Amino acid sequence: MPDSVDGAMSSSLSYLSSVFIFVIGLAVLATVVIFIIDVTQTADAVRRNYPVLGRFRSLFTSLGEFFRQYFFAMDREEMPFNRAERDWIGRASKGRDNTVAFGSSKLLNAPGTAIFVNCPFPTLDEDAIEMQPLKIGPYSRKPYDALSFFNISAMSYGALSAPAVRALSAGAKMARCWMNTGEGGLSSHHLEGGADIVFQIGTAKYGVRDEHGNLSDDKLKEVAALDQVKMFELKLSQGAKPGKGGILPGVKVTPEIARIRGILVGHDSISPNRHPEINDTGSLLDMINHIREVTGKPVGFKAVLGSYGWLHSLAEEIHRRGIESAPDFITVDSGDGGTGAAPMPLMDNVGLVIRESLPLVVDILSEYGLRQRMKVIATGKLVTPAEVAWALATGADFVNSARGFMFSLGCIQSLKCNKNTCPTGITTHNERLQKGLNPADKSVKVANFCKNLVHEVELISHSCGVARPRLLKRKHVRIVQTNGVSVAMDELYPQPDVLPQYTAEQAA
Repeated sequence: MPDSVDGAMSSSLSYLSSVFIFVIGLAVLATVVIFIIDVTQTADAVRRNYPVLGRFRSLFTSLGEFFRQYFFAMDREEMPFNRAERDWIGRASKGRDNTVAFGSSKLLNAPGTAIFVNCPFPTLDEDAIEMQPLKIGPYSRKPYDALSFFNISAMSYGALSAPAVRALSAGAKMARCWMNTGEGGLSSHHLEGGADIVFQIGTAKYGVRDEHGNLSDDKLKEVAALDQVKMFELKLSQGAKPGKGGILPGVKVTPEIARIRGILVGHDSISPNRHPEINDTGSLLDMINHIREVTGKPVGFKAVLGSYGWLHSLAEEIHRRGIESAPDFITVDSGDGGTGAAPMPLMDNVGLVIRESLPLVVDILSEYGLRQRMKVIATGKLVTPAEVAWALATGADFVNSARGFMFSLGCIQSLKCNKNTCPTGITTHNERLQKGLNPADKSVKVANFCKNLVHEVELISHSCGVARPRLLKRKHVRIVQTNGVSVAMDELYPQPDVLPQYTAEQAA
């Protein structure tokens, strides 16, 4: 018996050693082949000068972003959203305790930091007022009484997967906020959850275009006939790519998306860089009023601000035509906004960030007596309660977020939105990857994120002594300067007086 056991062990060891030698031989052979390829190719100097070893450079470069995210970056260092922000959203979306201990990890004397001025006599909980609806589009046939000041920003079906859109729709219904379709048109997935919908009209007119790509009144009427569709937003530009149309890689253009958008299956979908019909403020108002007349619903526009003199021209043109001709709202996007695919020069260096552009827009509208007529929506990297509270105090009526809601869906900031390889199933049409996103579960997290953010904005407003967030003013915020000392925001951005020629109209 012992002899047979010894023989079996000897045979196994012999087999394993043979396998080991074979594997080593294959590795050596592969190394030789790679060496020959590297020293003979001319496309890559590093691989030619350092054959085999030079290949690790590309590997380490691609893995670097993951190692930084999980092992090396501090909680407040990472871009575009740091770990502290993502963790807050994660806890809020799961409905977990979102308190922290021991002290703030945020550098509070960094220039630009917003410090809210707490009141010695804060608002008592029993004196607090719940969110009040705010009417948009008083001159349209069907104005919209919007309840939530925090809503889901524009994200197209196509850029997002079907399960992601379904989860956002159901979550928005639970949270009683609206959901913007993005420029990719209206799908059944948007409608499935029962949420209020803002239909965005991009430069390619997806979903409301005729066979030549022009705006179709018949299709506008068809969309407007749906009670869930509350408003229309004309997209002039967005923060991540001002002056550049939307980009949807052909790998993401499925038959369903092609049908909804009116484009070819499997082909890159690139929108024009602006609306050909809009050349100036006059033609912008013409388009807005035409859409409002056809649909009967509020219409506004979205833009990232760069030059802003045209807003003065717009305001003057509105007064020449009459106050009813004004856009019902303006969505101010930030130059650091996000998207699934954009040229880096535009994403990095074109367009003003929301910290600078929002006060400018609010002040211009105030100066021309249009502040009450045109509602202001702020969007672009506003994902935490303090950022949303800052926007409301600056003068925004609403705040929209896209990436904040993506985090609530489970986004891990893998930066693969344009590759169709999103590991969380949010921005991919790979059915295997989509299986990880359960709309029923994720919709609850979407609603939790919205509700908890609203609740904590209310905490800030109560600490400042006001009964509800929309009562926050610039006097309630101080902004840290380069010397580390804060200055009241109403001193940095004093509220302008209405120009004399428009005071009578404002009173009326």
